[in-house]
Amino acid sequence: MWTYLNSDHLYSEAGIRLCCFVGVLVTMAGWEFLAPRRGLSTSKLLRWTSHFGLSVINVVALRLLIPLGAIGVALAAEAHRWGLFYHFSLPDWLACLICLLALDFAIYLQHRLFHAVPVLWRLHMVHHADLDFDVTTGLRFHTIEILLSFGMKCVSIVLLGALPVAVLVFEVMLNATAMFNHSNIRLPLALDRLLRTIVVTPDMHRVHHSAIKREANSNFGFNLPWWDFLLGTYRGQPDGGHERMMIGLSQFRDDRVERLPQMLALPFTDKVESNSIKQDNGEPESQSSSPR
Repeated sequence: MWTYLNSDHLYSEAGIRLCCFVGVLVTMAGWEFLAPRRGLSTSKLLRWTSHFGLSVINVVALRLLIPLGAIGVALAAEAHRWGLFYHFSLPDWLACLICLLALDFAIYLQHRLFHAVPVLWRLHMVHHADLDFDVTTGLRFHTIEILLSFGMKCVSIVLLGALPVAVLVFEVMLNATAMFNHSNIRLPLALDRLLRTIVVTPDMHRVHHSAIKREANSNFGFNLPWWDFLLGTYRGQPDGGHERMMIGLSQFRDDRVERLPQMLALPFTDKVESNSIKQDNGEPESQSSSPR
């Protein structure tokens, strides 16, 4: 009853993911053009060229090193009955739902880990060094981070015994929401407040890209905001407001960080500041700050 996908469907899986990726990207890019939340401070042509170039490198690296991808790992777990869910008799829909929640929580924990461990932060700061915040920021991850993240995700899939169909849905969701919540789009504030009860919105995630460390060490969720609510890492608004806040890292303030060679070399630079995940308990509560 667990078999929804097999090796013959791997090419179909890639096609589904590609179609969803292109559809969400075009939609968000068009929305950014029609209703931007903030003005950009650097060249969009430079940033987009570099970000798409890095994304291509990452896709090629994953396909060369792990050609079957996450779905292939899930299929292997299914074939060998590895993982928690292959030892319980649950309705398929419930097993899929629990898998989706568990994988999302694993990504939340992984994200916090990349902020807390110095050597991992060196990789992750490539993502945070972007001087602007738009749909392509969701593609800006160092290749080594992508490979490590994939390994961590595979461990979660095997431990859970995640159903292949759940992994496919999760991969599509993660990709789509990463582009949505990195988008430079303007949402009505009332709609944003409603949406962020069930999904991470661009305004919510933009706080995480603040140059202020206590703000960057909050709002770690990608799909669901609930882990931030439950574990005390939620911050409603940036102290300076969305239109005035500084995006990026304080030590990298020129557009060299937007160039592909510099992005690949960034983890190996000496110009790295610590990024303690601990916050000052005495700092003022920013959830009441102006959303503007």
